[in-house]
Amino acid sequence: MSEGHDPNQAIGQVSHYFGHLSVAAVSLKQPLALGDRIHVVGHTTDLVQEVRSMQIDHVEVQEAKPGDDVAIAVDDHVREHDLIYRES
Repeated sequence: MSEGHDPNQAIGQVSHYFGHLSVAAVSLKQPLALGDRIHVVGHTTDLVQEVRSMQIDHVEVQEAKPGDDVAIAVDDHVREHDLIYRES
């Protein structure tokens, strides 16, 4: 699962995955912006990618803040309850 990630350091959590769109609905606990590198981690998920597309209520945004529910385009299948970390 997570190699060295502290669950308390997660910037968000996947609340839903839309497979037909390859989009993850994410509840944020920390800010997130286009261009940020993220690591999505779960029991069977291990995905590192750059945030290239992010929407709030179907509107493209450049950044989101804690408490926002965002839709992020993902490169691979992710699952509900997967945690999201910022990669350096």
